[in-house]
Amino acid sequence: MKRNGAKVLVTGASRGIGEGIARRFHEIGSFVVGTATRKPDNDPGYVSEWLEADFSDTASLSDFCTGLAEMDGFDVCVNNAGINIIKPLDEVGSKDYERIQRINLEAPYEIAKAMVPGMRNLGGGKIVNVASIWSCITKAHRSLYSTTKAGLVGMTKALAVELAPDNILVNAVSPGFTMTDLTRKSLSEDQMSELSKTVPLGRFAEVDEIAGVVLFLSGDQNTYLTGQNLVVDGGFTIV
Repeated sequence: MKRNGAKVLVTGASRGIGEGIARRFHEIGSFVVGTATRKPDNDPGYVSEWLEADFSDTASLSDFCTGLAEMDGFDVCVNNAGINIIKPLDEVGSKDYERIQRINLEAPYEIAKAMVPGMRNLGGGKIVNVASIWSCITKAHRSLYSTTKAGLVGMTKALAVELAPDNILVNAVSPGFTMTDLTRKSLSEDQMSELSKTVPLGRFAEVDEIAGVVLFLSGDQNTYLTGQNLVVDGGFTIV
């Protein structure tokens, strides 16, 4: 990745891990194109261009991908946007299934597809899909989320093989418990403390630690690592 001037797409860049990733790319001089369902009211300054898209809507996703294909080629694509729906199996409705599939799996697939021609023209590129620890382990009531994130890892491997001749490296990053604003709002201090005890490193990840792994996968140092799912969880999934 060019230290200055790399063109990078980060979906879901307005908050959480996506915001952290976009900020890191901005800090090294990349031209960052970020997506959000609605542009931030106040320009935070770390995104060069905002694009609005609702990935749960088929027409919106199609229009978005058509627009991407018409833009100059991107060096890096980070498929970060995603949602989580936690429900017992017998409470899951067809609308729940369709919505999470469109946002977490169909959108990354279609966005990658739209990106590939431009990357080929540039002589290569990097695609990083943000999955989750729930792609490789799971628990009750996460059938929807685990289905999509495991599917995203499978997609990563298949595209890595297919796009290798084009020098397009495709990898996934699976964060564990991460200290985002949403985490702080969703969990009490006591709940975070108890969860931290289940992590060998004894704490949640910081957003910047996840972003650093994404930058490595997207950068010039990564010339041979493709088709992998890097689990960044402080050791949580191995105990």
